[in-house]
Amino acid sequence: MGHPDPLRTLIDRPINRNADHPPMASKNNDPAPPARLRREMRTIAAMIRLYCKKNHPHQGGMCRECQALLDYAANRLERCPFRGNKPTCARCPIHCYQPERRAQIRQVMRFAGPWMAIYHPYLMLRHYLDEWFIPPPSRPKQVR
Repeated sequence: MGHPDPLRTLIDRPINRNADHPPMASKNNDPAPPARLRREMRTIAAMIRLYCKKNHPHQGGMCRECQALLDYAANRLERCPFRGNKPTCARCPIHCYQPERRAQIRQVMRFAGPWMAIYHPYLMLRHYLDEWFIPPPSRPKQVR
């Protein structure tokens, strides 16, 4: 059996892989992630899948390394303190990825970015619009 699809998990229901650090809830305690986060998850999932398909041919889906990166990205998005006001990662004042994972995701984005115009033009366009029109927020105050 494979991993549950993090894309489907993030869209359909919140996931909580670590009970010690529950995900941030929205102000109205709505467990459904905002459309902005769902779109961000679709975009990053598409990029990782493209990267894996072109660089790690693997029957039956993604390789373990790429699946682990996708799970990690889903977890980071789930815990984003900005929720629906999340800027693109390049403009975010909080660098929530571990250095090793940040290097991996940069490699994926550099490779998959040009391919997104062919395979996922809508997601690419929305990503650029988000980058241009969603201002980078200041660091959120720590919620305890």
